[in-house]
Amino acid sequence: MSTTDKQHLSAYIGSYAEPDSPGVYACTYDAATGRLEITDEVSGLKDPTFVTVDDERSILYAIGTVVDAEGQKQAEAYSYRIDTDGKLSFMNKQPTVAPTCHITLDASRRCLIVSSYHGGMIGVCKVEADGTIGPLQHVQQHEGSSVHPNQKSPHPHSVFMDRNNRYAICCDLGIDLIIVYKLDPATCQLVEHSRTSVQPGSGPRHMVFHPSLPYAYVIHELNSTVSVFTYDEDAGVLTEVQNVSTLPDGFSSDANACADIHISSDGRFLYGSNRGHDSIVVYGIDPSSGQLSIVEHASTLGAHPRNFALSPDNRYLLVANRDTNNIVTLARDANTGKLQPTGIELQVSRPVCIKLRA
Repeated sequence: MSTTDKQHLSAYIGSYAEPDSPGVYACTYDAATGRLEITDEVSGLKDPTFVTVDDERSILYAIGTVVDAEGQKQAEAYSYRIDTDGKLSFMNKQPTVAPTCHITLDASRRCLIVSSYHGGMIGVCKVEADGTIGPLQHVQQHEGSSVHPNQKSPHPHSVFMDRNNRYAICCDLGIDLIIVYKLDPATCQLVEHSRTSVQPGSGPRHMVFHPSLPYAYVIHELNSTVSVFTYDEDAGVLTEVQNVSTLPDGFSSDANACADIHISSDGRFLYGSNRGHDSIVVYGIDPSSGQLSIVEHASTLGAHPRNFALSPDNRYLLVANRDTNNIVTLARDANTGKLQPTGIELQVSRPVCIKLRA
């Protein structure tokens, strides 16, 4: 890779959009400054809020909502070839479980896993050899409820693969459960393996694994906390060891809802987004226990921050502020973990998800 290539990487954005407006964006990302510049836009999709990227095959996958002849909401997954000029070329689409809120690709690049918040289920589509999306292979329907008014039914919000690609871990916001499934990449089948309950009313939303140590971290939407777990990757079992607030003292969790969570590549700092307080909470990670201590709350310089991303070199954190239609670049101090404004932002309509690609 040339010096120029290293300086100009790629980023992809999913957003809330109507079919007659752009919903997925391809961008160049300047590693020196943290600046994004749009190179292509995809219209024709409704609410393609989440995307994932196959780096090796240069393919982007997105979700979207469609309405059938009876007026019922259905869902589709879409594949796009990432061309050398930064453009996105449509490859194919397939029906999935509906409606979807999250999509992830397993490490073998043979299975796409989608989460249906309102449908209470997760589904797995086969990925064909050419990278196109194959038919839906498997569906897991969740059951139950919990104590919060938003928990009258299951709400799977995301699925993340563990580091060995053995287990797919689902955060179900509606039933306060983290469900571990064993994934067979050859058949794209899921088999339930273990369950971990969290505090009633928490609402687990997204999770991240420590890059080198046996810990996992889950951010809870409804009570604005993060749970720390030890993770036995052989047994596929999570054990909670700590739960901490994402908010400063005196700010009510009733006025906030958490969204996304990421960890620095050196495993020293954890970041989470607060919608309401409109901040990124920064924690230091104790390497001996995996437990967290607050470093700071950094403003996102916008309203309702959803997902965010650390740049490949971890110099910058880019956060998608849905309600102010901007993606803000914050500079990151590698020694302290703290974030500082750069003055750089990209205006884009109702951004939700951002993925950076080396």
